[in-house]
Amino acid sequence: MFMTALGGFFMALADSVPGVSGGTVAFIMGFYDDFIGSIERLFYGKAPEKKKAIIFLLKLGLGWIIGMGLAVVALNAMFESHIYVISSVFIGFIAGAIPLIIIEEKESYKHWAKGILFFVIGVAIVVAVTMANTAGGASSMDLSALTPVLAVRLVLVGMVAISAMFLPGISGSTMLLIFGAYMPVMSSLRKIMGGEAKYIPGILIFICGIILGALLVVKLIRTALEKFRPQTVYLILGMMIGSFYSIVMGPTTLENAQPAMTFGTFNWLGAILGVALVLLLQFIRNRQEKKG
Repeated sequence: MFMTALGGFFMALADSVPGVSGGTVAFIMGFYDDFIGSIERLFYGKAPEKKKAIIFLLKLGLGWIIGMGLAVVALNAMFESHIYVISSVFIGFIAGAIPLIIIEEKESYKHWAKGILFFVIGVAIVVAVTMANTAGGASSMDLSALTPVLAVRLVLVGMVAISAMFLPGISGSTMLLIFGAYMPVMSSLRKIMGGEAKYIPGILIFICGIILGALLVVKLIRTALEKFRPQTVYLILGMMIGSFYSIVMGPTTLENAQPAMTFGTFNWLGAILGVALVLLLQFIRNRQEKKG
């Protein structure tokens, strides 16, 4: 229970930082297979499998809600004013985790001939997505003026965003920014909470896209992990390496854009804290597994 909720907590914190993916944290903390598998069983499994999946996702969701609530209420201003420190922590977090992941997946990484191309593809995907984001993205949209074209666009954007959230290295919020949907969606949600019902249809269509994307992508990822694990693990490693570039460029995507991280703004203490955090989580995980 504790480790699952803690995983959800750190996933939420990662989703709050520009350029960081919650999927990366799930892979680093060793519950990525359970995460993807639970979502797949929730949609496609039999009754007992659905029950098990719901229990796991509720535990994960509890930690995620707490983490996101903390990020929004207490850490939002900190992300803006100390983005370089926060980004440095996540760089240290990912850098410290990569050797542990390679050791854990050593059987898969032995098949380098099968995976090297996928590693390059993984790096290229994340770098390309980040460059598209920092280049300015697509034009914005008005969810209160729903048209058939906008409805199709919202479905497609929802599918792409949720797919990105499931993949280590790619941030779902980054994909929303690229398609010009991040601020319209966030603004529409705030206006719905304020009682403006005209934004509800657009948000519901966007949610349909998220559900459809989840239905399609989790099956694909699960199949890839089972049948093509070396290639998939190398692809994920490439995405994680590519995420360093994404984090470096992350400050440029803030509402109040700041320059990309440089060696001068990189915080070594923050990076050391990130590495120490990985080692602490690994220690807790090992203790939990011994008790289990």
